[in-house]
Amino acid sequence: MNTCKTSMTPVGPRFIAPSADVSALGGSIVPVGLCSMILILLAACSPGISPNAPQTPPTPAPVNGFGSASNHVHSLIALPPHVLVLATHYGLFRSENNGATWQEVAGGNNQLMQGLMTYSLVVSPLDSQRMYVLTQPNVIPHKGTLGLYTSADQGRTWQLAVATANITSSSIFMVAPGNDTPTEVYIYLRDLGALGLRVSLDAGQHFSSTGTLPFASILGLLAIPGAPGHLLAYGSDGMARSTDGGNHWQVLNTSAGGINQVTTPGPRGPIYASGDAGIYVSLNGGKTFKLVENQVSYASLTVSPQRSEVIYGKTGLAVYRSDNGGRTWDPLPHIQGNLAVLAADPSNALQVYLSLSYPTALYRLEQGGKDWLSITPQA
Repeated sequence: MNTCKTSMTPVGPRFIAPSADVSALGGSIVPVGLCSMILILLAACSPGISPNAPQTPPTPAPVNGFGSASNHVHSLIALPPHVLVLATHYGLFRSENNGATWQEVAGGNNQLMQGLMTYSLVVSPLDSQRMYVLTQPNVIPHKGTLGLYTSADQGRTWQLAVATANITSSSIFMVAPGNDTPTEVYIYLRDLGALGLRVSLDAGQHFSSTGTLPFASILGLLAIPGAPGHLLAYGSDGMARSTDGGNHWQVLNTSAGGINQVTTPGPRGPIYASGDAGIYVSLNGGKTFKLVENQVSYASLTVSPQRSEVIYGKTGLAVYRSDNGGRTWDPLPHIQGNLAVLAADPSNALQVYLSLSYPTALYRLEQGGKDWLSITPQA
């Protein structure tokens, strides 16, 4: 079995820690920003063995309820009232009681997506029941069908929307929910470059092309909640905006260098971006962005749906919180391990979830903010 590898990448005087998280976008229920490092995920997590290779060895003994020490996190979503959904290399897990108990809902033995890793987990900003997730092999051969899966019941059950083979001979790089209807969803085919953005209006069953992107490749897409057809595409070349569902694009010149993550708390809320130059904010629906902090940059960035000025950011070694829209940041209690993905609690601005990798583990910041509480299930 192969595992993902991440490392800490220096960027000038600060650090951006590559992270394999892929977050939910838009809507008042959106807890996490879209993953900015899917390129690393797909490069590091692809099996790298031929289709004729023998069956992989038996799975190592589990160290906790999330599996063996080699398991790691790709995406984390927190939804009201107390739902957590965790997409990992070896299994898709769900809790509906704030992490007190967990259920593996896909990817396990005799389950849908068996033998597949789950990544790019997102939720519609218009319907918190509608979710999407992408898959890649984690063993060869595998029983599951590679493709885009969707859930209409907040991740309890899943069904295949479309097989990857019906769309591309390569892989689907990322998925992002649309903002016109709950069944509108975008995918990006990286091997097609500027022509790789596709849109579906029927929950991923059929896709059509959008317009040509202004960049050779992108890392993520934000469909701005409350503004149908308004999109932000971003990556190492910067950020661009569309007001017609991706048919036409305008490059934004307010950002210097690459943008690795964009997130927003919901309709008419500020839009935050983390990039090479620092932290940006837009207060006019993504028309323009202003640099508000030039000393930090985060690979994982999430904003509270309850208080739009409260933002959480993560490097490879520490977690930080800003209470003033990204202008200043304070460290949260230190936690030992390989920090993976953040998700802001949808109902409490001062509570945040943090996932760890190798092995997969999950923590919740205590109400007083003084320590982390483990909500990792026992083996």
